[in-house]
Amino acid sequence: MKGSGRSVARTKKQTNESLMSVALRMLARRSYSEVELRERLSTSRGAETSAVADCIARLKELGYLNDELFAHNYASYRVRLKPLGRAKLARELARKKVSAHAADAALDLVFGEGEEERLLDRAIARHIRMHGRPTDRAASKRLFDHLARRGFEYDLITRKLRELKSIEEDDQS
Repeated sequence: MKGSGRSVARTKKQTNESLMSVALRMLARRSYSEVELRERLSTSRGAETSAVADCIARLKELGYLNDELFAHNYASYRVRLKPLGRAKLARELARKKVSAHAADAALDLVFGEGEEERLLDRAIARHIRMHGRPTDRAASKRLFDHLARRGFEYDLITRKLRELKSIEEDDQS
């Protein structure tokens, strides 16, 4: 009977080490939020909840798992890749299961003073390069809808499109 207790303890330790190894390999490929990694480990590996919790705690202790850093890095990367608004990034971080507090803190850092306006200017310039200046109401509506889907604020889009229209009218005069 004594031998069977030892093998159970050894098996549990091996399972925890195996789970940690899997988690480290996953994190080496790409970053995960804490909840995302917890779900992936639980569902794909069928591991016990306590083993997954121990693994997540150890990863956080080692600094390999940090939702605030993950949210900031993800938001920064997405904004560099393509001009996006705060609302769309907030939705993406929510889809990645980042806590609202961590997402807000990351978005505050990424969207410093006037940054969303500069990103909107980049998005408008890119759209104009690809499709030309909006010449009629329908083209303006398409540009507006495109920018809204990118997550920019309604008021900011409206203001920028009015500025674009006034500049266009000044050029024609």
